[in-house]
Amino acid sequence: MKRTIILSAFSLVILSCGNNLPEIAPTLKTNKVPHDSDDPAIWVNNENPEKSIVFGTDKDEVNGGVYAFDLEGKIIKEKSLTGISYPNNVDVEYGFKLTDSTQTDIMVFTEREKHQVRVYSVPDMTPLDNGGFKVFTDETNVEMKRPMGVSIYKNSTNGEVSFFVSRKEGPTEGYLYQYELVSDSLGVKVNLLRKIGTFSGEKEIEAIAVDDELGYVYYSDEGVGVRKYYADPKKGDEELAMFGGEYFKDDIEGIAIAKYKNGNGALIVSNQQDGSFNLFSRKDNSYIKTLNLGTLETDGCDVVTKPLGTKFPNGLFVSMNDEQDFFYHAVDSLQLSK
Repeated sequence: MKRTIILSAFSLVILSCGNNLPEIAPTLKTNKVPHDSDDPAIWVNNENPEKSIVFGTDKDEVNGGVYAFDLEGKIIKEKSLTGISYPNNVDVEYGFKLTDSTQTDIMVFTEREKHQVRVYSVPDMTPLDNGGFKVFTDETNVEMKRPMGVSIYKNSTNGEVSFFVSRKEGPTEGYLYQYELVSDSLGVKVNLLRKIGTFSGEKEIEAIAVDDELGYVYYSDEGVGVRKYYADPKKGDEELAMFGGEYFKDDIEGIAIAKYKNGNGALIVSNQQDGSFNLFSRKDNSYIKTLNLGTLETDGCDVVTKPLGTKFPNGLFVSMNDEQDFFYHAVDSLQLSK
């Protein structure tokens, strides 16, 4: 099957119009982190949604952190991690199987300067990785060992859990590695499943997002567009589509997937230098619209479409803001099609 490049009637026009659009103000802003905010991940407390947690990375080579925020945007000190060597991206997943009778929700983040990925159970914040899992270990060039983006995939058919990880520099093919995450009597471990993903050679690849239900992985090839592959290695390594490049001013950054029933929803992608977000159909990846959410230089973002209390009755969109904080928008304010 040939790769599809999705274009539109406006393919020769760069729609970088965020600064000309009316700003949709955030519901609230979080406390500031000490250094350099980068990427959020929302963990939904299914037993008590109003006690859900937003995790956000704070980049610093010596005392970086993954900070936990409540839905008021306040830092939860006892659930925050510090002393991390340049944490980049973070993601969460639900129901990771530890034993035949035990499972836990997990948080995964990259620790760039230690060339590793960390895995914690949530919400108790217990490390499951014996200090971290090294990635890109077969590379001889140290610059190609530095992980950046990470996104978890839980196979909707068999429940197997894996994660994709990108890096600061990489080759034109096999830029991303996919690792299986498994647990046995000796503890949690990772196994390399495959190397996947084309790179244009322009800029870098950081942001990754996985659609568990539909079985796709997306990543931002920052200079050219969003690329799409099957998340399940058994379905092959062929690129399915590259889309969206004509709608971005410069760097194509964070990806969040708003999910609704029957495959409906949208990919929300940061148009970093424009201060806006471009939305694409979850079903066919066609362009929908552009939103100005008031953020500056957004890297990462995340979204959930479940009720999270009175402030966020139909879900929450969180985006990094380049003033050491994160913005919370009620999903209703984005006016997404269900």
